[in-house]
Amino acid sequence: MKDNLSNKILSMLYAGKKWYTRRKLITPSFHSGLLEQYLKNSIREADILVTKLRAEVNKNGFNIVPYAKLAALDVICVSAMGYHINAQSNCTNEYVLAVDKAARITQERFVNIWISLDVIFKRTTAGKEFKKALEIMDRFTEKVITGRKAEWRSKRDGNFNEFPKKRKALLDMLLEMSDDGKILSDEDIREEVNTFMFAGHDTVATSVSWILYALGRFPKYQNLILEEYDRIIGSNDITLEDLNKLDWLEACIKESWRLYPVTPLIARQISDPLRLRDTDIPSGSTILINSYILNRDPRHYAQPEMYYPERFLPDKPKPPPFAFIPFSAGSRNCIGAKFALIEVKVMILRILNAYNIHSLDSEDKLRLTAELVLANTGGLRLAITPRHSPA
Repeated sequence: MKDNLSNKILSMLYAGKKWYTRRKLITPSFHSGLLEQYLKNSIREADILVTKLRAEVNKNGFNIVPYAKLAALDVICVSAMGYHINAQSNCTNEYVLAVDKAARITQERFVNIWISLDVIFKRTTAGKEFKKALEIMDRFTEKVITGRKAEWRSKRDGNFNEFPKKRKALLDMLLEMSDDGKILSDEDIREEVNTFMFAGHDTVATSVSWILYALGRFPKYQNLILEEYDRIIGSNDITLEDLNKLDWLEACIKESWRLYPVTPLIARQISDPLRLRDTDIPSGSTILINSYILNRDPRHYAQPEMYYPERFLPDKPKPPPFAFIPFSAGSRNCIGAKFALIEVKVMILRILNAYNIHSLDSEDKLRLTAELVLANTGGLRLAITPRHSPA
């Protein structure tokens, strides 16, 4: 197994021809059929999350982040690989622990210049733990790929296109386009699945946690979301079409993303020399876009420090292009943006339907850390009570 620390877990950052080829190849896979399956996966795991949260009802408070991480990991695992890892029920699973460790160490590398270089990092304790975690992830992914291939061949003699579409995960799409390794090798597929797993669970969990924190501070918006939900969906099953009609839900999500951007720093490498005001930036330089500051710019947002979801309602003017970029922007924007929004909406709806949310910390008590994702030291503390009395 190759010792390539950078490419394994941060393959979402690959540049040039490799990125362009992969992106062009994979983008068509994110079609409506896959979104429908993702919705079903999100509902299933959100319902499990609601059940797990019963352990925190009427208590003094708890950190929502670990709960959200396990739920998001379950969704992304079944959506990416078609495999139920059951992280919410088995948080000590070797693969679950490996993903968490790889994510935490990657966060550390992002802010610690001394271990950002592979030549130093791989000699440190963290580097060795990171390598071990990636080996566990790769072994698991390889096992799933091998099993999936065998399943395809036994059912359809290797004709992937005839496999029932309703069961397809991202892995199935990658296997379809691999052309028996001529276009995508097993290692390529492993990289893409690991990228989807890594990028898709930590960001969604962070997003859900901050949205609940904001709604816990301003409970009137919980009621507005639920009133709209009851009017549009009621007792019916959630559909993608109905999710798109929930204006208050989307406005509250976007306002949370504005105040608490999941990825507060967005990195871009300059391919050509650039002059920015009075500064010359040579090609090859890496620049950071601080979306936390961008989202609080008074030139674009009235009362920018205020939580005011109304600013994102459909009848309000939209912020200027590039003034609000929760999924980055341009050709290298987040390929999984639609997936993430579905998952976030479903989790928020399911939790709000079951519980009243109360945030225990005011914003001035937060101790923010800007890593790969925006975190608060000590997590985000909530208290929950049942929204409905037991029957």
